[in-house]
Amino acid sequence: MSFTIAIIGRPNVGKSTLFNRLVGQKLALVDDEPGVTRDRREGSARLGDLEFTVIDTAGLDEGAKGSLTARMQEQTETAISLADALMFVIDARAGLTPNDRAFADFARRANKPVVLVANKSEGKHGEIGAMESYALGLGDPVQISAEHGEGMSDLYDALAALMPEPAEEREEFDDDDVISDEDLAQRPIRVAIVGRPNAGKSTLINHLLGEERLLTSAEAGTTRDSISVEITWQGRDFRVFDTAGLRRRSRIEEKLEKLSVADALRAVRFAEVVVLTMDAQNRFEEQDLRIADLIEREGRAIVLAVNKWDLMERKPHLISALRRDADHWLPQVKGAPIVAVSGLMGEGIDRLMTAIQDAYAVWNKRVPTAALNRWFEQAVDANPPPAVSGRRLKLNYITQPKGRPPSFVLFCSRADAVPQSYLRYLTNSLREAFDLPGTPIRITLREKANPFAHKRKRPS
Repeated sequence: MSFTIAIIGRPNVGKSTLFNRLVGQKLALVDDEPGVTRDRREGSARLGDLEFTVIDTAGLDEGAKGSLTARMQEQTETAISLADALMFVIDARAGLTPNDRAFADFARRANKPVVLVANKSEGKHGEIGAMESYALGLGDPVQISAEHGEGMSDLYDALAALMPEPAEEREEFDDDDVISDEDLAQRPIRVAIVGRPNAGKSTLINHLLGEERLLTSAEAGTTRDSISVEITWQGRDFRVFDTAGLRRRSRIEEKLEKLSVADALRAVRFAEVVVLTMDAQNRFEEQDLRIADLIEREGRAIVLAVNKWDLMERKPHLISALRRDADHWLPQVKGAPIVAVSGLMGEGIDRLMTAIQDAYAVWNKRVPTAALNRWFEQAVDANPPPAVSGRRLKLNYITQPKGRPPSFVLFCSRADAVPQSYLRYLTNSLREAFDLPGTPIRITLREKANPFAHKRKRPS
């Protein structure tokens, strides 16, 4: 059984830095500005031979009922209720503050084991602040520097005393192992939900989960970290990433927003299917098209979700108009699934999850070589490649070395002379012939070796 530890404390004491240190990756955003973390984030931590689940939380802070700050504290309280033990973090350089004392009482009332962590303890100032923390009555402080990795052995000793039994050895996975189709079908589908700010991404995920797992607000920019959650739908597992809204680059000025956007782009690269969420009343804006183009360049399966559909006036053929608009504005992913949804009311959720699975299946599709070359002969006969500089282009054959996304290698005589327009023709023909709607298609040109290249030309 996994042991869970929640990291708590007032804002800007280094909780997210400690979280990143324990999970061994820079998953949580870190900045000098207080209150960066808003949603709670879980990760698999390892310290020596200790393995446990760690939860990063928003800084404990007081706020009016119903405010964003108050709901952030509710997320922290939920994390505390889920945890088996707490790590109460203070800033040793700043020394004790009235908030530290108040929240130490809060931690005691949780009636769970507490490890007092004096972060930023490097140097003389840190030593003085750590000594002050004895006044909290939470036992001996563990002096560490999460940023520099100092004091981790002392933290190991403190956590080992809380763990009920040594963690079992986990089975190592060799990245070189070949993953079978059966294993692939059992692995969770990685899905990133992206879009412009305030498109309703977090609300949509909350409805999928059936709980207020992620903070939502009418104010744009509520989500900062890319938070992953596990979802099971009709027996299929999904790992869904909520991301920060993506604005135009020219409008991004603050460092924190740049970090949030970089985290969102990382989630897109990590995902297998990306759901582009658009506001139904302002769909296919320029930024929506830019995001779709980014997804296509990254080679990810794409699903278009038109959110806040409950606010639209229902007219005949409105769904058909969405399909036409999608193919007009996004020809590079022609045929991509488009679903009208309402994250608030739950409308269209089943259709969205079905579309995600369908897009994932197309993204993994492999075409038999024999069928591929029969199509290739017919496509070239129907529309031969143009002559370039008076010389005919010779296209020999085509093969598909891999999927995810479907990628093809075309062997020809002069790779640099094949026009992009002809490659677009082949791509669209592939989509239609082998039912590959919406997914990115890669065609790489490769020249066949010339068997006569070694012979010298005759003198003229």
